Amino acid sequence: MKSLLGAVLAVCMAATAGQAMAQEKLNVFWVKGFYKSEDDALFEAIRKFEQKTGVKVELSQYPVQDMIPKTVAALDSGTPPDVAYADVYDFQVTGKWAFEGRLEDISDVLEPMKDRFAPNTVETTWLLNESTGERAYYGFPIKQQTMHIEYWTDMLTQAGFQESDIPKTWKEYWAFWCSEVQPAYRKASGQRAYGIGQPLGVDSSDSFYSFLTFADAYNVKMVDDDGKLLVDDPKVKEGLVGALTDYTEPYAKGCAPPSATSWKDPDNNVAFHNKTTVLTHNATISIAAKWLDDMNNATLTQEQRDQAKKNYYELIRTAGFPQKPDGSKMVYRAAVKTGVIFSNARNKERGKEFVKFLLEEENLTPYVEGSLGRWFPVTKEGQERPFWKADPHRQSVYNQFKDGTVTFEFTRNYKFTILNNENVWAKAANRVINEKVPVDKAVDEMIARIKAVAG
Repeated sequence: MKSLLGAVLAVCMAATAGQAMAQEKLNVFWVKGFYKSEDDALFEAIRKFEQKTGVKVELSQYPVQDMIPKTVAALDSGTPPDVAYADVYDFQVTGKWAFEGRLEDISDVLEPMKDRFAPNTVETTWLLNESTGERAYYGFPIKQQTMHIEYWTDMLTQAGFQESDIPKTWKEYWAFWCSEVQPAYRKASGQRAYGIGQPLGVDSSDSFYSFLTFADAYNVKMVDDDGKLLVDDPKVKEGLVGALTDYTEPYAKGCAPPSATSWKDPDNNVAFHNKTTVLTHNATISIAAKWLDDMNNATLTQEQRDQAKKNYYELIRTAGFPQKPDGSKMVYRAAVKTGVIFSNARNKERGKEFVKFLLEEENLTPYVEGSLGRWFPVTKEGQERPFWKADPHRQSVYNQFKDGTVTFEFTRNYKFTILNNENVWAKAANRVINEKVPVDKAVDEMIARIKAVAG
């Protein structure tokens, strides 16, 4: 009897072990969403994938600031995730990892669907691998962002101005908020608010994105289509001097908060929400979307929800930049957010299957729209959904993207991710502001560093 029971028990244990082993797993690192609706859409897509494939997705989510350190630690230990996505990979590491041969070529996933993507989206994942000397799709596009202006209409009104008073030309536009709106608002309100929330912190991606937008206004082109540096062109220096002069001027004139030189990414949002600044620029509409989220937040009081609704629909405006200094229309740089599959991941084939599944319109669209307008779609179909015409904020985002965008330098020369990590742009601004270095000298230093890193 003991022998029989032992045999039965062994069979049961073997069967259980076999079932456990049969549960295939996919290890996924993913950034934690800004809003609950983002994460819920991701969880639903994962649930559907698990149901379809029988593969168990082991999801690890981290705040955006922890994603790169966590991913690098996993890479260094030889146990990278099978699929990984973070909002800052594109700025800081995707191109570098592709160049170093750390990423899997996923051209077989993207080639069949590339016609679904809008211009200047999937192209940004066509990256160079040093060992092969060839380009391939080494990342997958999820969503994108560009630069917007946000301002309080009630603060503008209290200062004695109407929106029709806002200049459309470059120099006059910034002078209006600094020299006219700020003193008038302070006099009318008795509050020490600032005209412009100018991100200047070295630890802020907002500061380099905003500065590079000013450089775009001066038609600065630092690399050609092959990634070769153009910074020795006198016109490039001239444009960078113009951009750095204009970017530091609000602070120098006392029109930006003194703390702006130490701001991190959330801080210009916080200053705006607290109404210590009348205007700021931001690379998503997360400022407006915060109030959209609040007005539907059941944990807030009815009074708080009503005020949030008023802020979103009446008091906050999302707009584009003024005309360039040469009078032409502004064209914005878009940052396409990318995910990756690592070349030494354990389950690359299932990883590719997961990416393909996630990029299906029925899965990707709820995830992007779950950000409440903070991110714009990378697919043609997603961009034309009614969601983007539903209110003035999203309509403004839609209009900016539909006018056409340009890409970042790092899509052509990955070493610009290093320059962004160093934030040579904000460092130059702080040289001018804090150390009183002349703008042209700060630009010379900037160009020298660009050449040393990316030449």
